[in-house]
Amino acid sequence: METASALVSPLANTVVSPGPEGVGASVTALVRPVEHPLGHLDQLESLAIFIIREVAAESERPVLLFSGGKDSAVLLHIASKAFRPGRMPFPVLHVDTGHNFPEVLAYRDAQVEAEGARLLVAKVQDSIDQGRVADPGAGGSRNRLQTTTLLDAINANQFDAAFGGARRDEDKARAKERVLSFRDSFGQWDPKRQRPELWQLYQGTVRPGEHLRAFPLSDWTELDIWQYIRREYIELPSIYYAHEREVVERDGMLLALSEWVTPQQGEESRKEAVRFRTVGDATCTGAVRSTAETVEEIIREISSSRISERGATRADDRFSETAMEDRKREGYF
Repeated sequence: METASALVSPLANTVVSPGPEGVGASVTALVRPVEHPLGHLDQLESLAIFIIREVAAESERPVLLFSGGKDSAVLLHIASKAFRPGRMPFPVLHVDTGHNFPEVLAYRDAQVEAEGARLLVAKVQDSIDQGRVADPGAGGSRNRLQTTTLLDAINANQFDAAFGGARRDEDKARAKERVLSFRDSFGQWDPKRQRPELWQLYQGTVRPGEHLRAFPLSDWTELDIWQYIRREYIELPSIYYAHEREVVERDGMLLALSEWVTPQQGEESRKEAVRFRTVGDATCTGAVRSTAETVEEIIREISSSRISERGATRADDRFSETAMEDRKREGYF
């Protein structure tokens, strides 16, 4: 007896439709709308995982650069995801200026331990003691000195690839840098010698003595970062959320009082409700006035912002119009 019924196949999105007398059966693909399309965060995460796996596969000794900030926290989380259920096959490197917020150092140690990663710390103070760089003094910024410390650590450990959490929306110099950024034997970057990355095809081969920087979060925005933090329940240092802190206003920025930042002549410190949009050397990282105490409140706050976190709170990016690019050419992150 003929039947018009369809037998559901165990194959996804297919059905088996028997013809007359049960012979000549055919498999017809069903055309269905996607019930759960990938959101933009899924797509960004997927590409980041792809980049991390590709670079890890092509490199002999990769390393992940970690500052304890929100971007490197997201990068560490994604890198951990990329190799689950195993552990990350490379260590985590923190370049320590010696002028750190204590909350960030405590977070760094706890987070790296939670991910089961191996932490390496390269200290700017060691570079100063060895005469590799000049000491800027008690209140001077050590941010630019990190370049020498970073390159020395890369050479000492023979790393040929370093993952970083830089994003293109942070600065115009980073906006023109490719996902894979190649550095010569001196650690320098030449923007005119970047490799093409058509159709997300990456060529990560480097010659002996050279290395590459990989930026899996290049296409992310600050808003994407915070939305991902909300979705993945990623913990951050407490200074990212609004709190009361003694600050001093200097050059249009609110600097937190510390052993390295004290009121100068004509300045007065005061307690304000602030938070930090980025973390770095405490002598050049400013806070912003804010009452945002939760991730949701921060997302609403930055949704209306028209300036990047580096432009708003990093004094080291204000030296000149090309401050970031100049540092990157020298080997900066």
